[in-house]
Amino acid sequence: MSAVAEMRSPPPLREQLRQWRRRLVANPAFQRWAASFPLTRGVADRRARALFDLCAGFVYSQILAACVRLDLFARLAERPRSSLELSAEIGLTPEATERLLRAAVALKLLETVRDGRFALADLGAAMIGNPAIAAFVEHHALLYDDLRDPVALLKGETSASLARFWPYAARRPGDPPPLGAARAFAKYSELMSRSQAMIAEDVLDAFPLGTARNWLDVGGGEGAFLAALAKRAPQLDLMLFDLPPVAARARAALENQGLSSRVRVLEGDFLTDPLPQRAEIVSLVRVLHDHDDESARLLLGRTHAALVPGGRLLIAEPMAATRGAEPIGDAYFGFYLLAMGRGRARSAAEIGDLLIGAGFKAAISLRNRRPLLASVVTATAV
Repeated sequence: MSAVAEMRSPPPLREQLRQWRRRLVANPAFQRWAASFPLTRGVADRRARALFDLCAGFVYSQILAACVRLDLFARLAERPRSSLELSAEIGLTPEATERLLRAAVALKLLETVRDGRFALADLGAAMIGNPAIAAFVEHHALLYDDLRDPVALLKGETSASLARFWPYAARRPGDPPPLGAARAFAKYSELMSRSQAMIAEDVLDAFPLGTARNWLDVGGGEGAFLAALAKRAPQLDLMLFDLPPVAARARAALENQGLSSRVRVLEGDFLTDPLPQRAEIVSLVRVLHDHDDESARLLLGRTHAALVPGGRLLIAEPMAATRGAEPIGDAYFGFYLLAMGRGRARSAAEIGDLLIGAGFKAAISLRNRRPLLASVVTATAV
């Protein structure tokens, strides 16, 4: 069939039906009918609610930010309290306090008890158990600033606040550390360390240690991941590799935990410097998605060279096309990394292609407890 004939041929029946359905759903008359007909009313209501939530999502996130900044969850951790009692502590009028508390109830962060006082709901209680989430809520002020004009961000016409927060985002291989590097690296290292501990246990539960004798964590930050590993595997020789300003913070953090003798901290830029050789396991925990494909290939090639034959690579990070967590990889990290200035969320299949190109065997996706926080892919060096 010629290209012209192929272009003129009707689309497959399935696509015709999908197109007919799109036109039907977009029709205002059909929308009114669906909202009133008993058999379709529930579906129409759910879709209307989903669409409204997309429009109102920023408002919801700012309500959460206000709760975090006013330390509401900690204030309610011990017992229910009234809006009048809380208003005296948080510096808002009783009316403003009541408005915020009722908004938090609507978002299921709080709940009311019989006498009208407010208490933690399950989501609010989860905030107490995961302080890293509160840190990211505060951090998102930078992302929201970059998203004021999303089209300008997509066109590359904005000066991104996130790019300034992550000091390595604008660096190219071989660049010297930026001015004020110690302070800049401290901010992002502390944020990453808080959240790294949240996913370390999930990742390690999914990954079998086997009989390995050493482990190299590349881009390991302040050592939160290796600190969790050290408790599980006292037989392992542990190494951490990161940029000099970060490595200095890792040494201090590990010493404070009594782990300085367990973890060797090595300095370097993994895009320009060779990695320590003869590693049996190498991990890249929330590292690969920070880099474009060219840098990712370079990093995976260096990782392959660092491993012994048969050595294993562990990659753990939020991934695109993760079933049940698609908005996290493709929507949230799609725009977060754009604002940051480099990198992208990849699917496990895309990572697998990069691994094969770097000399690894076919990648294997491992089941883990919370893939929305980090999916896990492993591959063996040949």
